[in-house]
Amino acid sequence: MHSLKPPSLLGAWAPIVLTLGLLTYQLRLAGGGPPHVPIIFGIAITALLGSLRGHRWEAMEKAMAQAVGSAVPVMGIMLTVGLLIGTWILCGTVPWLTLTALALLDPTFFLPVACLSCAMVSLLVGTSWGTVGTLGLALLGAGESLSIPAPMTAGAVVSGAWFGDKLSPLSDSTNFSAAMVGTDLYAHIRNLLPTTLPAFLMALLAYGVLGRSTGGALDDSTVALLRATLESHFVFHPLLALPPAVVLAAALLRVPALPGIFSGVIAGALVAWLIQDATVATLLRTLMEGYQPATGEPLVDTLLAKGGLLSMTWVILLIFVSMIFGGLLEATGCLDRILSALIHRLHSRFRLFTAAFLSTLGLNVASNIFVTLAVNGRLFAPVFRGAGYSSVNLSRTLEDGGTLSSPLIPWNAGGLFVTSTLGVPTLLYAPFAIANWFAMVLDLLYAALGRFTPQADATEIAQWRRDQNLLFHEGQLITADALPPNTFAAERTP
Repeated sequence: MHSLKPPSLLGAWAPIVLTLGLLTYQLRLAGGGPPHVPIIFGIAITALLGSLRGHRWEAMEKAMAQAVGSAVPVMGIMLTVGLLIGTWILCGTVPWLTLTALALLDPTFFLPVACLSCAMVSLLVGTSWGTVGTLGLALLGAGESLSIPAPMTAGAVVSGAWFGDKLSPLSDSTNFSAAMVGTDLYAHIRNLLPTTLPAFLMALLAYGVLGRSTGGALDDSTVALLRATLESHFVFHPLLALPPAVVLAAALLRVPALPGIFSGVIAGALVAWLIQDATVATLLRTLMEGYQPATGEPLVDTLLAKGGLLSMTWVILLIFVSMIFGGLLEATGCLDRILSALIHRLHSRFRLFTAAFLSTLGLNVASNIFVTLAVNGRLFAPVFRGAGYSSVNLSRTLEDGGTLSSPLIPWNAGGLFVTSTLGVPTLLYAPFAIANWFAMVLDLLYAALGRFTPQADATEIAQWRRDQNLLFHEGQLITADALPPNTFAAERTP
């Protein structure tokens, strides 16, 4: 029988640290760029170190395939989201939502309304980046007309865009976080509310205070140009509300995410045919390539040039390589070795939740959001399960520590995108991304107080036992009995 040499703790961390080093070099020293290639080199490093410890290539290849297989549902959702965004622009729903948001602008309450508008669009479209690159650009111009400092406007845009992205069933990071810990998408979103909604309300209040002390009269030329161009290229009709209403109804009825989102695609295609007179050829091209605007106005063309299957290839490839990396770390025993070192040190609820949060934040500083979600999701899921806590606690921690911190880190993909799109340095707008900061603080506060930290119920425990991707420690499924005596016993929430 082929003998396997378990990794030392240093050997278990080695492929992770080396991969993070490659990512950091690319992001901070080599001028940036997509993280895909450094992660592929990380996969090669992990496979090489695993083979030196006796792992056969065939076994590692099988583990990589299984890891990718577990991400097929979330990749399917991402592809469907690409279809949805394209059809929602073609049918006029996204332009209608944009005009609705712009109609709410008021000089006195510009910052809170800007934040709320971005949240509404991001929630319904499911993309923080798309919201920043479209409505965010328009709001930045309007804010400058009001003499409101650009960092304040950018911070309000980021708060709203990432709030909506985090709670949207169409979001890539939201779907990925739920998938990494093996929890239901809508259960994950419900458990995000205790940190996300209070943080958002506190941010709106803070923006209201800031807004009353800044700004002047509104020069709405930018808004007027955007409105006139959209009205000349789209027919606005009450049926434009149908596609988001269908997706919302599917979510309320707890229809699984993929068919629920696809129902929005069908509704969007139907409305495009009925209201905008879109041909079948135009619809099929939009579904594949996204909407191709030709308004002649660069700001409007930037707003509309979105969606389609091809628009999702970047994130699908990133999910693909990240899952291979995480699966290989698991197959070669690296995660199990790190887990065994962690499990005897996290002797309290606060330590467990804080360790997961700080690890997520730290990895996000050093790498990118999908590597962070993949590695920490696989690493901490068995520990949360072993302590009897529902997986939604970990998925929320991944979102608060990872998704929300991404636009606040200058060299992270989120921070780079916002800065390059809005032209405001990350370190200048980050202090004004108030909802992001408040949510992170609330996450740690709840961990300390034992609030909104639900235990796993019988249904979830049964699901864990059916899950073929659970981590094992020394050949046995990690359960509460496998933990040191009295671990968490005095702190468990009823």
